[in-house]
Formats: sequence, C-alpha cells, structure tokens
Amino acid sequence: MGLGPGNHEVRKLQLTGGSTFTVSLPKPWVVKNNLLPRDSIRVDWRPSGALRITPLNVEDHTMSQARFNHETLPQNSLHDHLMGAYISGADLIVVDFSPAHKQKLQAEVRHFLRSTRGFEIIDETEKNIALKCLFKAGDMPLHASLNRMYLQLTSLIRDISSLFEGGDIDFIADAHEREAEVDALLYLIERQARILLDSHLVATRLKLSRVQGLEYANLARALERMMDHAYKISALILEDPDILTHLVGMGPVRQLPEWQSALKELMINIRTRDSERIELARGDLKTLQQTLLEYEHNLMQQHRQNKWMTSSIRMSESVRRLCAYSRDFGEVLLNMMISAEMTRTLEEV
Repeated sequence: MGLGPGNHEVRKLQLTGGSTFTVSLPKPWVVKNNLLPRDSIRVDWRPSGALRITPLNVEDHTMSQARFNHETLPQNSLHDHLMGAYISGADLIVVDFSPAHKQKLQAEVRHFLRSTRGFEIIDETEKNIALKCLFKAGDMPLHASLNRMYLQLTSLIRDISSLFEGGDIDFIADAHEREAEVDALLYLIERQARILLDSHLVATRLKLSRVQGLEYANLARALERMMDHAYKISALILEDPDILTHLVGMGPVRQLPEWQSALKELMINIRTRDSERIELARGDLKTLQQTLLEYEHNLMQQHRQNKWMTSSIRMSESVRRLCAYSRDFGEVLLNMMISAEMTRTLEEV
C-alpha cells in the first residue's frame, strides 16, 4: 500500500560523511508538493519532540468552500448553515436558490454578514450568491479580539453602575449592539481556533499552539456568557427604569465594582500568568457569589411580594453568574499557565 495522508511508516537513519544523519522522504509526498532535487524544506522542532517538515515554497493557497442549496435546506435554517460554515473555516460560501425566494435569502445573508467579520458578497446572480472571507485567519491576533470583548463587557457594566448614581439611561440604549459585537467576536475566535487546528501555518502566524488556540476559545466563550447577563441587566432596567430607585444600595449593585476588579486582574494575567494573583481573584469571586446567594435567601425570607423584589433577584442572579463565569475564566488561565510550564521527557520503559 502506498504512503498517503494519514498513513505512516518507519524509515531508518543513515549516517552520511561520518557526522550527518539523513532520512529519505516519501516519494508521494515529494511529488505532491512539486519538489525537485536541491529544493529547500523547513524543519521545525516541535515542543512535543516531533519534527515537522514543510516545503519553503508552500503558501496557504488552499481555499475551503461550502455550498448550500436553499431549496433543500430545512425551513429557516440558512443562517444556521452559514454560521456553521463560517465557524468551520470556510473561505468561500455559495448559496444556490430559486428567484422566487431571493428576497428572503437576501435578508438572511444580511443577518449573517452583521453577525460575522470579514465576509463580503463577491458575486450575485439570479440563481446563486457567493460570499468570500477577505482576510486570513492569521491576520487578527486572538488576544486583540479577546480584549475587545472584555472592553465591551466592562463598558456596559460601568454604564449600568452609573445609572444608580444618577447617570442617563441613554448610556445603555445601545446595549444590544454591544452584545452583538461580543457575539461576533466570539464567532471570529471560534473560527480562528478551528482553522488553527488544521493549519500549522495559521498557528505560526498567530504565535499560538493548537492547545492555546482552544483555550482562547474557552476564554471567549466565558466572556460571551458574561455579556449575556450584562445585557439581561440592561434590558431589565430599560424595561422598567423605576426599579433603579429601589435597587440603589442593594447587594447586586454593590458587588458589581468588586466583580469588575477581579475580572480585570484575570485579564491582566492572560499575559503575566501569576498563579497567586489568579487564585486571589478567583477567591474574591467565590466570596462575591456566596454573598449574593445569602442576599437572595434573605430577600426571599422577608416575603416582600413587591414588584422590585423580583427585579432584584433577577439582577442578583445575573451578577452571580458574572462571578461564576469569571471564575471559569480564571480556571482556564491556570490551565494555560500550567500547560505552558510543563516539561516533557521520554518515559523510561
């Protein structure tokens, strides 16, 4: 059986010239990569101990394409299929459709373009539409997207906190847009992490290992869940601004600045990776969670069947969830730090 992708075989080292070790390369691999005698190849010594061989003239020219027939998809599922292709790393997406459904399809495509980054319509006919990603997965550092998510989250929480000090409620009028921005950044990071798993060239450009790419996706997911609860708090206030006067000085409001301080400490440690500071921040978050649980319990014990009581419990739960997801965020940071510090040696038989 010939050697091909996914197969392996054992080759022996040869000693050449008394000081140089050589090993022959599989001919099918050489032919597939259009290599000739005296062509150069790149050899990387991976942290795992493995060697990776790459032709120097290989560029990331491959293009992943997804194609859908709008007529055969389940009803109202086009957006889900487009998002699936996006996150899976498709560079080109083509959708075939009948002219009768073109207007409905265009609405779903616009929704997709608002929810993603980098995709644009490059061709449109009466029977199909083509969408292409205009930037490479390795062009946007994952930490930059993660930091943008953090800034959107904390800015919304700061604006919410300012309302209890007499701030203008219009400060949070764009909460939906900020939440949508965080969602789009999460999808972008998940897309990059997926492509990074398949392409060592992307991993090299992003200066991340494949494990680190997955951990960044976990961090992004935690931030997105926090933003969901920040948005719930803003929606609660926008729905009934009168609850602001009842919630001033209540437990959930007092805990927000402390949560922000702990999350800021965790964000700093994405780069510094100080385990003591990470654990201290996670400990503070755990204390906040317990305080909020006691607050909710005491509130229920008082049997105040007031309108504001329900709002207060809902807000307390959201702040408590912010703390929970922030603790998860810190746990991922610890995992990343420990993984980076591990040493690998051959096990003695």
